[in-house]
Amino acid sequence: MAKKEEVQKITEDQLELVKKQQNQLGELLKSIGVMEVQKSNLKQQVKDVSEEIEKTKKELEEEYGAINIDLLTGKYTVIEKKEVEAEKNDK
Repeated sequence: MAKKEEVQKITEDQLELVKKQQNQLGELLKSIGVMEVQKSNLKQQVKDVSEEIEKTKKELEEEYGAINIDLLTGKYTVIEKKEVEAEKNDK
C-alpha cells in the first residue's frame, strides 16, 4: 500500500497575515498606477499651458515689441535690443 503524504500548512493566523499583506501591496500598486496616470495628465496640462503662454508672448510681442510686463499692474517696459539678443542667445 502507498503511504499517504501529510499535507503541510501554515497556521490560519499566518495565512490571514500573508493575505492581508498581499492585499495591501495590491492596493498600493493600484494607487501608484492611478497616480502615474494623473501625473501624465498633469504633465500634458503643463505642456498645453506652456504652449498657450508662448502663443500669448508672440501676440504681445507683435503688438508691443519686446517688453517686460509687471504682472501686478500690467505696466510694461521696453526691452533694449541688447537684452533681446542676450535672451535669444540664452535659448
